[in-house]
Amino acid sequence: MFKVTPNPPHTGPVPYDASLDLAPKKMKEAADRALNFYLNPGAQKEPIPSRNPSSTFLINPAVNDETLLVQAYDSLSSASVMASDFAELMEGPQRKRMLLLQQLITMGEMAVNRVLDNHKPG
Repeated sequence: MFKVTPNPPHTGPVPYDASLDLAPKKMKEAADRALNFYLNPGAQKEPIPSRNPSSTFLINPAVNDETLLVQAYDSLSSASVMASDFAELMEGPQRKRMLLLQQLITMGEMAVNRVLDNHKPG
């Protein structure tokens, strides 16, 4: 059978680069460090610092659930109106995205409203 493609060119071996030569002892130490880091859960690792939440916006822990739900409902209502107003100023795909955002906000608003309807004070 006839071969359409030619044979690859004959090339010599890849030249040896002495600068890439690493001592076996250093290679073993590096491999051991990597394996201990990933596979040994008891190995000494730096502790993850605890997360301190920002104190810029805090909700008073004494505020009751109904008040928080009313605030969430009002915020979502305002966001829905703003998204609707912005959608009126836009055209094409941007308008469709803004109307979708307004619809999602309205769905959240309806969910909070339902929770408020079902909420029994006390």
